[in-house]
Amino acid sequence: MAMAMLTLVLAAPGAAWAQTSQPVTVPNYFDPQNRLEKPDLGAIHTLRFLTEDDYPPFHFALSDGTLTGFDIDLARAICEELKIACTIQARRFDLLTDALNNGEGDALIASLRIDAASRARFDFTAPYYTTPARFVARKDATFKATPEGLAGKKIGVIGETAHEAFLKAFFPQIHRQTFANRGELYAALQGGQIDAFFDDAITSSFWLAGTAAANCCAFRGGPYTDSNYFGEGVGIAVKKGNDDLRRALDYALVELARRGVYTDIYLKYFPIGFY
Repeated sequence: MAMAMLTLVLAAPGAAWAQTSQPVTVPNYFDPQNRLEKPDLGAIHTLRFLTEDDYPPFHFALSDGTLTGFDIDLARAICEELKIACTIQARRFDLLTDALNNGEGDALIASLRIDAASRARFDFTAPYYTTPARFVARKDATFKATPEGLAGKKIGVIGETAHEAFLKAFFPQIHRQTFANRGELYAALQGGQIDAFFDDAITSSFWLAGTAAANCCAFRGGPYTDSNYFGEGVGIAVKKGNDDLRRALDYALVELARRGVYTDIYLKYFPIGFY
C-alpha cells in the first residue's frame, strides 16, 4: 500500500490531545493513476446520506446538535466534488440499514464494515479506511516489533479477539498475556508488567494522543492489515443494484484523494495516524 509521509499534526475538535511531533503516515486507499470517468448523475440533484451520531471521531453530534466527524466531513466533501446538494440525517445505528433499504436515504456513511453479511444486503464503494492492528510499546523500548525481536517478550492483548488469534498464528515465540479490557491493557504497559501490547490501531492512536497516556508510548512496527483477521475495511453502502450512485461515490473518493482533500480530513481527526 502506498503511503504518504506527513509531519503536520492537527487536533480533532473537542478532544484533549497530548502534543506530539511524531510523523503521521496517511494511508492511500485510492490509486491516483486510476482516473475514473466523471459520472452522469442525471436526475440526482440531492444526495441523502444516512449516518449515526454517537461514534466519535467518525460521526457524532456536538452540544448544539450539529453533526461532525471524519465521516461527516467526507460526506460533505463528496457532495462538493459531485456539485450536488447534500443532506445528512442521523439514525440509531440499529435502524440505519433498514432506513437505507426503505428509501429514507441514498447512501449510508457510518463506519459500516464490508464483510460477507453486509455485502449480502448492500453494494459498497471501495474502502475509505481500514482498521489495521499494531504493537504499542514504551518509547524507551529498544526491541524491534518482529517475530525475532519480540521472542520472549511479554505482549498484552485483549483475550478471545482477532488480535489474539493473529498473535498465536504469527508470533508464537512471545509470552502472550491476555486482558479483559483496554483499561487493564494500558495500565499494564505503563506499569511495566508487559513489554508491549497488540490492538486495534485506531483505538490505540486515540489513547496515545490523549492525556491518559502521558506521552509514554508509541506505535512499534506494523501496520498489520490481513483481511482474514482485521476485515476488508469500511465503505459507503448503497442499495443493491444502485450502480450509478456507487460509481459516482467511487469517482468522488478518488478525486478527493488525488486533490489532497482526503488527507486534510484525515489529519484533522487523527493527530496520531494509525498507520
